[in-house]
Amino acid sequence: MNNKIGLVTMCRKAGKLVMGMDMVKDACNTGKACAVFAATDFSPKSLKEIKFNCYKNGIKLYSLGMTMDDIHFGLGKRTGVIAICEGGFAKACAKGLEEIPIDENEFYSI
Repeated sequence: MNNKIGLVTMCRKAGKLVMGMDMVKDACNTGKACAVFAATDFSPKSLKEIKFNCYKNGIKLYSLGMTMDDIHFGLGKRTGVIAICEGGFAKACAKGLEEIPIDENEFYSI
């Protein structure tokens, strides 16, 4: 399992972690989210929706390198997407993770 779970747990205890699709979308839309992290087994349709929210709000999206079960084991809640709402935590958690590329053309059809 990824060693990022300890940092994510600290974020949760500090009240700077948002978990779940609707809560993450709200955090993106209100400008609270500094970075968004997706599980490796997050569904493609849900990932596209999160990509769109990150794109329109200028937020970076990363692959957390953990499955939803790994996140459940570490945080006690099974979720596919989390947002970190504090810049220092977000930067530290993003270190060494792969950024998920967002292509604006995938949202708009001609």
